[in-house]
Amino acid sequence: MQAMFGASIMEFSGSLGVGARVADTIRTKVVDTTLFAEEPGMLMLGMVCAVVASATYLTIATRFGLPVSTTHSIMGGVIGMGVAAVGADGVQWVGSGSGTGKINGGVIQVFLAWIIAPGLAGAFGSIIFLITKYGVMLRENPVWRAFLFVPFYFALTAALLVMLLLWKGGNYTINLTNAEIAGTIVGVGAGWGLLVAFFLMPWLYRVVILDDWQLRWWHIPLGPLLLRRGEVPPRPEGYEGGIQDYYEGHLTMEELEARRAGASSVVSNDLEAKGAVSSNAAVLTDSRPNSTIHDAPAQRKKKSLVGEKPEGPIYQGDVLFWWFKFLLFRGVDQDVVNAQSRRDGLTGDVEKIHAHAAHYDNKAEYMYSFLQVMTAATASFTHGANDIANAIGPYATIYQIWSSGQLPVKNKAEVPTWILAFGGVALVIGLWTYGYNIMRNLGNRITLHSPSRGFSMELGSAITVILATRLKLPVSTTQCITGATVGVGLCSGTYKTINWRMVAWIYGGWIITLPVAGILSGCLMGIIINAPRWGMST
Repeated sequence: MQAMFGASIMEFSGSLGVGARVADTIRTKVVDTTLFAEEPGMLMLGMVCAVVASATYLTIATRFGLPVSTTHSIMGGVIGMGVAAVGADGVQWVGSGSGTGKINGGVIQVFLAWIIAPGLAGAFGSIIFLITKYGVMLRENPVWRAFLFVPFYFALTAALLVMLLLWKGGNYTINLTNAEIAGTIVGVGAGWGLLVAFFLMPWLYRVVILDDWQLRWWHIPLGPLLLRRGEVPPRPEGYEGGIQDYYEGHLTMEELEARRAGASSVVSNDLEAKGAVSSNAAVLTDSRPNSTIHDAPAQRKKKSLVGEKPEGPIYQGDVLFWWFKFLLFRGVDQDVVNAQSRRDGLTGDVEKIHAHAAHYDNKAEYMYSFLQVMTAATASFTHGANDIANAIGPYATIYQIWSSGQLPVKNKAEVPTWILAFGGVALVIGLWTYGYNIMRNLGNRITLHSPSRGFSMELGSAITVILATRLKLPVSTTQCITGATVGVGLCSGTYKTINWRMVAWIYGGWIITLPVAGILSGCLMGIIINAPRWGMST
């Protein structure tokens, strides 16, 4: 629940504060809008077709858990309607000019971004994680090492957020020189890092090193005063709490092989005792990975927010309240964590994939859990700044033509703030109600996650999206986080730590998204503009 609230705030803030810059790329630099000069209403109709087609495809894909790209979908819709309305020559496939100018504009820059973004995010994520792995996790005393690295990464993340806001990211004017912008970025990052070192690190020292079970998060503002606390009293009998075990339910390869070998021997002994040795071949199929015949690791039950539906007519007060909770919290109520461990055609043997990944010091992982909160917030902010802008770009064109009767002009068209807010609210609604379909596929089903890995993935993805937003490239955040996840997964073990079946499924979805959305949009546009018309003769 806390994660959903945090993501909602950051997604909305990103779309409202920075989204206008990328939205302009989608709506004015894909199709040559000057071809619609005589009939601006035709462009408005085309953008409606693009939005309807992309939304339809995204809804169907999300229903089946296919994490396709909003950017791909909306771009395909705009290209499809452009081809149907003015022909393929009306689509700006390449930029103007010569040399590098050809690839710095038009649709080709988007294709290049799609190719580069996953690899670039994977490289950034890998570099960050390798520094963490060899600088902290594999050292003799990883917890003390983490005390040195964590404030630095907090400073880096804060600097990236300021960088996004100051690099002319939004629809506001920055009256600073390049030197002043650089100084502001470094200064804010350093200041935040010092605040973290002054307030958070003493709290972590008491909790992690001294095992102070009495402290709670609201004690963090006490900062250095916490160091003056006395000795930690013994824990009460039956006390439940402390540092979470981030590897709970995830076995090492040795543990997994031993467990499966033990399960197979139990089955064999039972068969021999019953005189059913001749049917071993048929019965032993029950000892496959993830079968119920194993003593699978216990999974924590997720408390339901919706609860059981009360009996009674629909107009009864408690029944109405249940339906209200169902509509609002059903998406949040889904247990996406335990759902990731269920085996199907896409997940494969997740237990074995996770077993190939190394397990690091749990207390050191805990140190990075606080950092992951900030990197997750940063990733949500950059997602709102990028993907929301892509989605509402065509809608902004529709509104401008409807309100003014004029075509959007390159470099002069403005995206109204209320449209950015509208897109942000729509994303938050989708996150709460339907996002669980994607969460369970982009989580542990690709590779094993832990705070040190997760923060590296999110930070690597955020860096890539920030650079793309600065360059006005509508990259896919889905591609960025997937590329970062694969890169970090490879660095935490071998190629066997990656669920390549799931990665292929995701890439397959990316490949079909643009043509499918384009065909849907083009067919819809073609049917409408070529439909018979009846009217009064003049």
